Amino acid sequence: MTNTDYPWEPPMAGTEAAHLTGALDRLRTTFRFKADDLDAAGLQVRVGASALTLGGLLKHLAVCEDYMFTVKLSGAPIGAPWEGADWEGDNDWELTSAAGDTPEQLYDLWDGAVERSRARLSAALASGGLDQSVHLTHPDGRHASLRRLVWVRTRPPDGARRPATIASMADARASASAVPARPPGRVPGQHPA
Repeated sequence: MTNTDYPWEPPMAGTEAAHLTGALDRLRTTFRFKADDLDAAGLQVRVGASALTLGGLLKHLAVCEDYMFTVKLSGAPIGAPWEGADWEGDNDWELTSAAGDTPEQLYDLWDGAVERSRARLSAALASGGLDQSVHLTHPDGRHASLRRLVWVRTRPPDGARRPATIASMADARASASAVPARPPGRVPGQHPA
């Protein structure tokens, strides 16, 4: 059994960088799975009084990916496709503007941001490893390490917990009944090799 059997799993044995990036990719894969294959109506379902939608979450987490691995990593501007957005006029711009985006646009934003983040993180790891300082600073002026930046990103965001609830209301593939409790063929306590 290999990680190709369970591509969402971090390696059983590997370097610290492989474990951190594996944990990050597990969150990304889980979110994408839960939000996948929805039409425009499914991406706009709201739960109760909340204004949160899966479409808004796709766009918000895409912004978070790009922000984390540009501005916080290197201090570079966030860049396309986010520059020029009306952040000043609406602090929740990415959440509210998602209603005007097609499913293809939202999935492309998420997938593109994840690919850019993977490339930037890979380049940073190759050029200085986890111990290097990043642009992100504490109020006292201390710079965070790349290890800290990736570790913070691997903590499950609120958004990773909500998609199954929202999607179940949309009667989508990501509904709680459609998401397996464990990967097919996997026995509790058994881990991929």
